[in-house]
Amino acid sequence: MEKNCVEEKGTKEVKEILEKYKKDKSNLIQILNEIQEKYGYIPKQAQIEVSEYLSIPMAEIYGVITFYSRFTLEPKGKYNISVCLGTACFVKGSQALLDRLKERLKIEEGQTTADGKFSIDATRCVGACGLAPVFTVNDEVYGKATVKKLDEVLDKYMNQD
Repeated sequence: MEKNCVEEKGTKEVKEILEKYKKDKSNLIQILNEIQEKYGYIPKQAQIEVSEYLSIPMAEIYGVITFYSRFTLEPKGKYNISVCLGTACFVKGSQALLDRLKERLKIEEGQTTADGKFSIDATRCVGACGLAPVFTVNDEVYGKATVKKLDEVLDKYMNQD
């Protein structure tokens, strides 16, 4: 019963987002962006509602979501950790950071811990090449990172809430 209340609430919230836009295919990315901001990912039910509202096939919506790395189909953790694997960061050791994260959190890229606290992503560039290697936790950037620094930051977040 609780699940149905959540689904109904979600449907109401998605409808409120959709009502801001004309039923025009050119609004798809803006709508998806708002849904992503609202939920942290784009739920299947929201995709269905967008498909119906804009008269766009689900396959096309899925294609747009999976094409743009900003969009995700899975909920992210409370602390979304991204490791930059762009050239400057990779050359300076960012792969070791990613490997350490996987080892400590026991999840792979694109996954979220069972408790919903952490998720891991690999990115190609965060625009902080002068600080390489770089990782982020949500919107906070950690530059000139080492495995030791990553462990310290991870410990800090593990001890919160």
